Amino acid sequence: HPARISDTSTIRMAAAIGFIGLGIMGEGMAARLITENVAGQSEDTPLIIWNRTGSKCTSFQERFPDKHIIIKESAKDVIEASGITFSILSTPEASKSVFEADDGVLAGVSEGKCIVDCATLAEDDMKRMDSAITAKGGKFLEAPVSGSKGPAATGTLIFLCAGSKEIFSTIETSHLAAMGKASHFFSEEVGYGTRAKLVVNSLMGTMMAAYGEGLALAGAVGLDCDTMIEVISQGAIASPMYALKGPKMVKHDHAPNFPLKHAHKDMKLASDLAKSAGVEFSVMDQAEAVFREAREDKDLNVADEDFSAVFEKVLGKSKK
Repeated sequence: HPARISDTSTIRMAAAIGFIGLGIMGEGMAARLITENVAGQSEDTPLIIWNRTGSKCTSFQERFPDKHIIIKESAKDVIEASGITFSILSTPEASKSVFEADDGVLAGVSEGKCIVDCATLAEDDMKRMDSAITAKGGKFLEAPVSGSKGPAATGTLIFLCAGSKEIFSTIETSHLAAMGKASHFFSEEVGYGTRAKLVVNSLMGTMMAAYGEGLALAGAVGLDCDTMIEVISQGAIASPMYALKGPKMVKHDHAPNFPLKHAHKDMKLASDLAKSAGVEFSVMDQAEAVFREAREDKDLNVADEDFSAVFEKVLGKSKK
């Protein structure tokens, strides 16, 4: 069956596309490469995948039984078999582990291999990967994404890129266009993509914390929260995020699209970045503190819920 090819000896490896990480974001992104006919259409252009939890690879393969999808045993195997490999892992710790393992990403890099990392990491993490990959003759594009589970599934992410302009120019109108609605190239110096992503996510988290406080105040003083969500949507402070999250928040529905623990991770990285840059960040820092309290509250237990669950911490801290 073409979807269960295991022998890659006849595949033109430069045309094969790799994908490492099929989590909340990666699954949707990889699926877009398939459905937009960027990868998996023939034995010459397979999508080669690996995930730390192997069952996700099997499930992904079964979603597209008529496509050419190859599951590998390690990240190293994916890199070796692919011309360009995308990677998106959930945490800096996971990224570091998979990158540095004996059968990890770096172990598979050789002359001409192209790596595109879409995770949100610290700037130093991206620079470290870039240096290690280029030292082995590979090319590296830093490409963190703005967007969550929904945009990943619908191909409406925003890519924030830096590093190899050659990779960016090669994939901008094909691979990135399949997975996103916009791509920005900031600099050939790795780190600028991460800086952009941290600015976006720290602002997003701060907006969410403020929105939660606004809804809590509305409810506490006898206003109908659904009506207030409508009011907010009709003025200058209208936000797609508010419109999407508000109705769910007042129903205490925080099914994860962007887990709170990941949102807090990004906000803490942004706070550290602001401190190193000497930038006044007190409002953002206060929002980060609220997210940290929510993440660490074992009784509340919302770390794995959507980042909108910071609302529950706001409610819990409010006077009854």
